[in-house]
Amino acid sequence: MQELQDAPLAPLTTIRLGGPARRLVTATTDAEVVETVRRADRSGEPLLVIGGGSNLVIGDKGFEGTVLHIATRGRDLDGTALEAAAGEIWTDLVDETVLRHGLAGIEFLAGIPGSVGATPVQNVGAYGQEVADTITEVVAFDRSADSVVTLAGTDCAFSYRHSRFKAAPERYVVLRVRFALADADGLSTPVRYAEAARTLGVEPGERVELTAAREAVLKLRSGKGMVLDPADHDTWSAGSFFTNPVLAPEQFAAFSARVRDRLGPDAAFPAYPAADGSTKTSAAWLIEKSGFSKGYGSGPARLSGKHTLALTNRGQATTEDLLALAREIRAGVQAAFGVTLVNEPVLVGAEL
Repeated sequence: MQELQDAPLAPLTTIRLGGPARRLVTATTDAEVVETVRRADRSGEPLLVIGGGSNLVIGDKGFEGTVLHIATRGRDLDGTALEAAAGEIWTDLVDETVLRHGLAGIEFLAGIPGSVGATPVQNVGAYGQEVADTITEVVAFDRSADSVVTLAGTDCAFSYRHSRFKAAPERYVVLRVRFALADADGLSTPVRYAEAARTLGVEPGERVELTAAREAVLKLRSGKGMVLDPADHDTWSAGSFFTNPVLAPEQFAAFSARVRDRLGPDAAFPAYPAADGSTKTSAAWLIEKSGFSKGYGSGPARLSGKHTLALTNRGQATTEDLLALAREIRAGVQAAFGVTLVNEPVLVGAEL
């Protein structure tokens, strides 16, 4: 276990922003993770937990407390049952299950940066797949009970980019995640997402070769600047900065009217059925139709030149630069369509 004082945090995030931590602890075993959390809790010291730093925006003043960087490792595959330590690199785990073992279930989540422990917190998903589809159990340290607990996937309250871990961020620290994958003779799960189906040349609901699914997703993500590349500032982001809005029936009716008023009576717009009669629309579409095109901005924080959902650090940005851009975009979408965008990354020492 390594401890550093006044340690920079920006290098631990994919957007490369944020001030220093008063104390940075890097833990490589579950026991070290639990020990660090207990020590902070018993002393009343503020604690911030970081995994891969891909869904995190830290304020310019940093964090006045202990930052716990989870760097645990370990994978165990028993047939189609997979267990992985929280600190494992997610992209490596996907690649191993697809390329080495030929197992389906997380192949459409290839190329997503970050660590395994973050996936249940955010219910990470893309291209019609989300980890809630395959997670069977999450082993976590429950700070309220001061004990390690095992939660069944059905008890994790998974919903769109949400979970019980995200709802109670101060309570749980994920230690291990267990998945139930599938042996489909080298084939993927059914392709659900229209863009992925088009790229693969199949109809939604069909299956494809696992490797083809992975390669298609990596191609799509790369084209949007969503695969990390240190030399490409379009990838210096926290991924999608805003979630896709889910609108209740009355909200959707008002939104539809705003679209017709702004774009004409025959304007088409993204609309996908969601739970409880709600409708999900596209945050990227809203941003673009509100006048914010790819590459928007003139300062050190700008929209990605590849995708309007990614707010990027062009190399010299501060967190406040990024937040100013996010506020401008949020206000513009609200004014144009009456929809309030919600940030997807976790904000620490910062707010919109």
